Amino acid sequence: MKTSKDILARRKVRTRWNLRKKSGGRLRLTVNRSGRHIYAQVIDDAIGHTLASASTLDKALRSLVKTGADKEAAAEVGKLIAKRAVEVGIKEVVFDRGGYTYHGRIKALADAARDAGLAF
Repeated sequence: MKTSKDILARRKVRTRWNLRKKSGGRLRLTVNRSGRHIYAQVIDDAIGHTLASASTLDKALRSLVKTGADKEAAAEVGKLIAKRAVEVGIKEVVFDRGGYTYHGRIKALADAARDAGLAF
């Protein structure tokens, strides 16, 4: 019997495969969430480096958010990752939801990143 972790891992692989086929060489904005925090990274898969990152563990966000596990915190992380990516010169990315469904915290992060200047 498959566990929920196995099912999530399979969805994650399938999502990443589809992104690689359709991305056209763009950088990847990947999201990971846990029960307590949410993390976002802009990754260049060609060289295997993280170019920008943000999470609810950042000192810049600790004073702004009450908890790292709600939509408001995800929106703040989305704004911060977009700000950091634009500072580095990144304007277009591909959104990798990482096997999570596109609602709740994942959607809040994506919408905030779009509003702050990232295009995907």
